[in-house]
Amino acid sequence: MGLNTLVARGFTLVEIMVVLTITAALAVVATPSLLSYWDGASLGAAARELATVMNLGRQLAISRKTTVCMDVTGTNVRLRLGGCNGTVWTGSVTDGAGTVRLSDPSTLAISSNARVTFTALGAATPSATYTVTHARTRASRAVVVAASGRISIE
Repeated sequence: MGLNTLVARGFTLVEIMVVLTITAALAVVATPSLLSYWDGASLGAAARELATVMNLGRQLAISRKTTVCMDVTGTNVRLRLGGCNGTVWTGSVTDGAGTVRLSDPSTLAISSNARVTFTALGAATPSATYTVTHARTRASRAVVVAASGRISIE
């Protein structure tokens, strides 16, 4: 029997059913792990994104020699120059109203125990913890702003 004869025969229905059964079993086993990974990755990404925007606010305060207030509402952040009642900063990362949209509000929520203002030297008053929470799993990550202005994710 030559190679052409084997190629012309193809696969039997039983062989195709075995391959599909193995593929389906692997998909059933792998799906929960994939979803768990996806949820954890989106939570971590949102926490890093919030920390990045806060570092931007701190750098604005230092470079402009003014105070910058972190105004967080839902999953949106506005940087206010000159304090919490100051003007809203607009830049390349904001929309026309000065809002930085961090994540999908139906997936993640951000809460805080204080409203941070960075000084012209980069210090934060008061120190605060921002908690990013996943809506479905209720898992959370903390973005901590120390009095020195250092921002860390826990």
